[in-house]
Amino acid sequence: MKKPLRQDTIRTRSRLMTAAIAVFSEKGYRDATVAEISERAGVNTAAINYHFGDKEALYRESWRQALKEALKQHPPDGGVAVKAPAQERLQGLVMALLDRVHDENNKYFAIVCQELANPTGLLEVMNREEMAPIHHGIKALLEVILGPSVSESEIGYCGMSIVSLCTILLLIRRAERLTGSNEEGFVKVADIRGYAEYVVTFSLAGMAAVRTQAGKGAETVAVKERHERQRNF
Repeated sequence: MKKPLRQDTIRTRSRLMTAAIAVFSEKGYRDATVAEISERAGVNTAAINYHFGDKEALYRESWRQALKEALKQHPPDGGVAVKAPAQERLQGLVMALLDRVHDENNKYFAIVCQELANPTGLLEVMNREEMAPIHHGIKALLEVILGPSVSESEIGYCGMSIVSLCTILLLIRRAERLTGSNEEGFVKVADIRGYAEYVVTFSLAGMAAVRTQAGKGAETVAVKERHERQRNF
């Protein structure tokens, strides 16, 4: 039977995790050092090896913990019941994603941006595993909204469009911090809820068009098949 961890051991691990999330979010994996993480945590560098094994393991666990904290603060469904109308569920999903993006205390996206700017490949497997339930939830919701005639690829395109409309705010904010200005001329989004309404309205209109187009395609195929059967008869 495993002995319960001592309180000082738990506190040390927690301090290391907090420091690591901060450093990795600010500097990325390659520029972060175990020395700085240890210093911020107020512990010896050997504590990282004891609690996590090495820097790579600490990086992965920091990403996982940052994601966990972000999802706890802003659940993917936005607090909307699974039996609610699809449009309400889409509003909840969009609002939750925008809240995570807009939350300055959320270090998950900061770590992701660092990883995208300077890829290590260390998070690829974990990302697929941890994000799979969220992606599945988005796909299931869009299938309800789009209907049975829409292809898998089109469902994927719609999901990518919705997520991109939300996460573009990260790139705008990062560009402003790097350049000190908004030279690209992007509109500043101060009203997150207003922007969420726009994303939902825009996305529903787009998906309605996709659904209509898919329905016409299905009707065309059905007509062709009927004519073919009649000729063969």
